[in-house]
Amino acid sequence: MSFNIAGSWKLKSWRQIHAESGTVTYPLGENPSGILIYTADFNMAVQMVAANRPPIATDDALSGDVGERAAAYSTCLAYFGSYDVRDGVVTHRIGASLFPNWSGSVQLRPFSHDENQLVLRTAPAKGPGGTVVNEISWVRLNPEQG
Repeated sequence: MSFNIAGSWKLKSWRQIHAESGTVTYPLGENPSGILIYTADFNMAVQMVAANRPPIATDDALSGDVGERAAAYSTCLAYFGSYDVRDGVVTHRIGASLFPNWSGSVQLRPFSHDENQLVLRTAPAKGPGGTVVNEISWVRLNPEQG
């Protein structure tokens, strides 16, 4: 039986593994929340947020203090688009993203799985803190759909 990635997945963890030191950090903390949805017709959406995000002192989602909005932006990652799966890699074709630099990009995510757990990885990427691999673990929300 082949693995069916389609369905809804709950975020378990997002770890960054630093290549040089082996150090593990958690970009959204150790208790983030999030959802990843892969539809049967090859659309996808993902949102991940840190726990205990402070509120912004406004009821208008598009206004408020610039510093508060920057803090909120820094504790959330979201994008949507389409996907396909081939040879142990899920390819995300990002239509639009909270991080505008990713809009229109194509990102490859090698993965491992069992029927109800999915681990996506990024290719090693150089950043200000050195080379990191992101490892994002998910648990299927409705195991009977796998």
